[in-house]
Amino acid sequence: MLTMEQKDIPIPRWSLGSSSGLHYGSFVNSLSSLTPKTEETEEPAISQRRSYVAIAVLCYINLLNYTERYTIAVFICSFLLLAPLFGYLGDRYNRKHIMIGSLIVWLVAAAGSSFVTESYFWLLTLLRGMVGIGEVGYSTIAPTIIGDLFVGPKRSMIICIFYVFIPVGSGLGYITGAGVTALTGDWRWALRITPILGVVGLFLLVFLCPNPPRGAAETQGEGVSVKSSYLEDIKYLLKNKTYVWSTLGLTATAFLSGALAFWMPTFLSRARVNQGLRPPCVKEPCDSTDSYIFGALTVLTGILGACLGSGLSRWLRDKFPKADSLICAAGLLGAAPSLFLTIFLAPISIPATYVFIFFGGILISMNWAIMADMLLYIVIPTRRATAEALQISVAHLLGDAGSPYLVGVVSEAISKSKPVSAESSFGSLQYSLLLCPVAGIISGLLYSLSSLYIIEDRKAAAQLVEGVPRQQKDPFSEPPIELNNGDKSNHENNLSQNIEG
Repeated sequence: MLTMEQKDIPIPRWSLGSSSGLHYGSFVNSLSSLTPKTEETEEPAISQRRSYVAIAVLCYINLLNYTERYTIAVFICSFLLLAPLFGYLGDRYNRKHIMIGSLIVWLVAAAGSSFVTESYFWLLTLLRGMVGIGEVGYSTIAPTIIGDLFVGPKRSMIICIFYVFIPVGSGLGYITGAGVTALTGDWRWALRITPILGVVGLFLLVFLCPNPPRGAAETQGEGVSVKSSYLEDIKYLLKNKTYVWSTLGLTATAFLSGALAFWMPTFLSRARVNQGLRPPCVKEPCDSTDSYIFGALTVLTGILGACLGSGLSRWLRDKFPKADSLICAAGLLGAAPSLFLTIFLAPISIPATYVFIFFGGILISMNWAIMADMLLYIVIPTRRATAEALQISVAHLLGDAGSPYLVGVVSEAISKSKPVSAESSFGSLQYSLLLCPVAGIISGLLYSLSSLYIIEDRKAAAQLVEGVPRQQKDPFSEPPIELNNGDKSNHENNLSQNIEG
């Protein structure tokens, strides 16, 4: 143990050199050097109490993030374009400063967009694009900080809590957008709520959120550092098969979620008109009942689904190392029949439709927290922001960026072959929404493929961080090896002898 004189000596961090390119899964290249490294921008020790305070701040901002995004459900192209940049920065520079700067841009742009008149639509588009800068800067980096504050089952629980605020924020976005617009008669007021609350989040982020060393949770606070190029980072991730297949699975999930989020309130409204329960809307504002109900269901199913998925993961992971991938697969494959029934019961019974929306929403939401947790343990800490960013870009670009438009195009193509009526308007949208359960089936199959590699990839990431191969029967349950200053030189010598042998 450290003596009194040794306590004042800076504790070195694991430094993963990249002269060999950090070939994925290769133990020989997993620790090419062990050298002291200090960074003034990172904090060497974070107390447990401060860690929990930081999580509360990050969750609050995440809530506002998704409330803002779904107040007006318009996809932000800048979110896609800038995610890789923020991933690169997040793995190399002070993450707290990046999040603060991003949040400031987000608040200014979001508030400014609420004052744009109809004659300046281009300015509204520009400002909403700038909102994406703030969102991607935060969404890319915040999960990596959680990964550096906690490890093991506690990390899984915290990740679950953090991601619960995605559906909560999304649902509140629908409710806020519809409620404030109905109350004031002006949709612009809906854009002014989250910036006001966001100012509070900004101050909390500045004063209460730390910037822990990367990999601190796995190395007893020391952290790891790696010198690698962006191209090497990309190659590393592309060789990680669990990451690749699960990212594609998440993309298919984003496809169906984006389409449902955009079209389901409209679909339910048209179903009511088709049944004669409501007259067609000919002038804004229209009846917002379905937006309220769908928003409430989004909140409830998101919470239940995330908690259910995360709970099953923590319960089964020790017994079945492939559990995380298989839970995601089962959720999406199970959601497909619920979505089919949702679509075809709508012209018959609105209450029955909502029942299956409820079950489908729970099953779809099971994978959000698990996916984030998987990424943290299959990717080394110094490449997690890049991994988050690329996953965000791919999922949005190939998923929810185009799915609402594609559903609309298919619906319009179907409606052209029929006379204009409330029935044809509903029927065309009904059949175009069949793309959603198909996407759910594809997503489930892709997650199933990721289960074939998850054990190997998780073990490889652990070896790269800890520097020693795990020989135990259960490679996932052993705590990280703790080294004091007196033992590190001996450990490095033994490691070199093992490699040479």
